[in-house]
Amino acid sequence: MSSVRLRPPAQRGEPRAELHDRHEDGHRLHHLLWRLGPGFRVCSSAVLGGGIGPRAWVLNAQVPGGYPRLDPDRHLAEIAAAEGLTSEGAGLMTAAEVAAYTSAHDGGVTATVTTGLGVRGWAAAPETGRRSGEAPVDVPAAPFRPGTVNIVVAVPVPLSDAALVNAVATATEAKVQALLDAGLDCSGTPTDAVCVIAPEPGPEGGEPFAGPRSIWGARIARAVHGAALAGARPAR
Repeated sequence: MSSVRLRPPAQRGEPRAELHDRHEDGHRLHHLLWRLGPGFRVCSSAVLGGGIGPRAWVLNAQVPGGYPRLDPDRHLAEIAAAEGLTSEGAGLMTAAEVAAYTSAHDGGVTATVTTGLGVRGWAAAPETGRRSGEAPVDVPAAPFRPGTVNIVVAVPVPLSDAALVNAVATATEAKVQALLDAGLDCSGTPTDAVCVIAPEPGPEGGEPFAGPRSIWGARIARAVHGAALAGARPAR
């Protein structure tokens, strides 16, 4: 596996995406990398390093369609190691073409989205194989399928734990709004992921709110909506 940097690294204090190129099993693939360094927290649903906590980097890696591996977290760790990343980070996967990412900015917030909508639908879908009124049955866990709409949001101010979770919800709402505005009859794909990056709070704490009508939540929503809409429109 080789990697060639296609964009300059981010400046300290300004998390920006670097686009990298690599070769795996005969495929030329891309990944986006945010080198955060110390002093940042991430809240995410990432398959590697998900949850809330200090993270030194964020990785959004493209994999081939029909992804054959059953250990996506280990795969992401291998890509991170090839980039020389040793501290704890967060890693997302997608079958979308990462080089076609879209981004939008609003009031200091940057949203970066990779969009692939080949398998899409509504979040609240009927359970397969169960008739109305029947008791639910245990369904074996499905093999991992790489998420095709991945959202990474960089916020320039510290957020409290509650605000970080709220920011993830706000970004998700904005994504759905963008898909509907693009004329798509869906709320996303089955394995979409969201990642919010913010500076660690100091003794005074972080911003308490990130809902869509708060100052920073509104900026998050507009940035995510703009980036997701730009990515979704070609899928019509």
